[in-house]
Amino acid sequence: MAKQNHFSFLTSATLLVIIVCVSETLCRPLEEEHLLKQHEEWMAIHGRVYKDTAERAKRYEIFKENIKRINAFNNGKDVGYKLAVNKFADLTNEEFRASHTGYKRRPTRVLSSGDAKPFKYANFTAIPSTLDWRTKKAVTPVKDQGGCGSCWAFSAVAAMEGITMIKKGKLMSLSVQELVDCDNNDDGCWGGLMDTAFEFIKSNGGLTTEANYPYHADDGTCDTAKTANPVASITGYQDVPANNEKALLQAVANQPVSVAIEGSGFGFQFYSNGVFSGSCGADIDHAVTAIGYGKTSGGTKYWLLKNSWGTGWGESGYMKIQKDVSSKAGLCGLATEASYPTA
Repeated sequence: MAKQNHFSFLTSATLLVIIVCVSETLCRPLEEEHLLKQHEEWMAIHGRVYKDTAERAKRYEIFKENIKRINAFNNGKDVGYKLAVNKFADLTNEEFRASHTGYKRRPTRVLSSGDAKPFKYANFTAIPSTLDWRTKKAVTPVKDQGGCGSCWAFSAVAAMEGITMIKKGKLMSLSVQELVDCDNNDDGCWGGLMDTAFEFIKSNGGLTTEANYPYHADDGTCDTAKTANPVASITGYQDVPANNEKALLQAVANQPVSVAIEGSGFGFQFYSNGVFSGSCGADIDHAVTAIGYGKTSGGTKYWLLKNSWGTGWGESGYMKIQKDVSSKAGLCGLATEASYPTA
C-alpha cells in the first residue's frame, strides 16, 4: 500500500509539472499571437504600410516593446496620468524625438526692439482661478505636424491665432506652411523657434490663412502669390521672464502663449490623459502652446497645453502638465523660453 501511495503521489506530481509546463508553453504563443493581431489592427487603423517583411518585423518588435512598457506603467502605481497605444507605437523614442519635435534652442535668445520693453503683464493681478482659452473661442482645432520638425511654427501660429481673436474678435486658422516655406530665419522641417518666427511674421506683414496656403508637412518653395495679402498681423513679440511660472501665469491669463518644452520622452510620446508629472529635464526640444490652466478635484494644479501631434494623441490633442513645481524652469522646462506675440 505504501508503495502504491508513493507511486500515486509521484504520478500526480509529474502530471502537475506536465500540466504547468504545457500551460506555460501554450501561454507564450497565445500572447505572441495576440500581439501580432494587435499590431495588424493598429496598422489598419493608422494606415501603416511597411516596405518589406524585414521592416515589418523590425517595427513589430518595437511595437511589442512599447506595448509592454505602456502596460507596465498603466498597471503600476497610479500617478495621476495614463499612457496609451497611439500612432507612434512602432517608433523608438529616438526615432520619435528626431521626427516629431523641432524646437532649436539657442545659446542666447534673439531679441527684437520690442523685447527691450518691461514685461507687459508684470503687474497683472486679475488672474482667474482657472482658464481655458478654448471656451473663449481663441483656439483653432488641433493640427498635426506629421513627420516634419515644425512644432515651432505650429506654436507660433497658435499663439498668433489667439491674440488675433482677442484683439480683432475673429478666429482664423492661419498658415503654418507659410512659415515653413518662407521664414528664412528658421529651418522649416529641420527646426526653428518661435521668437524668430514672430520676427518673420512682423516683417512679412502677417500671415495668410491655412485654407489659402495649406500644410503639407515638408519643406517647399515660398509661394509669394499666396502670401501677398496677409489676413492677420502682429506688432512684435515679447519673452516671458525666464524660469518664472508666476510670470507665465500672468501672460497666459491674458493670451495663449508659445512654450518650449522637453517633450520627447517616453511619457510624452504615449501620454493619454490626466495630469502629466513624469520625469523629464529642461533640455527643451519641442514647442507647444499654453492655452490655460486649472486644478483637479484632488487639488493638483496643471497647465493646459495645445500640441501639434493630431487629435489621436493625448486628450484629443491637448495635455495637462503639472504646474508650480519646485524647479524654477517648470516641469520639463516649460517656463524656460516662453514668448507671446503682441498686436
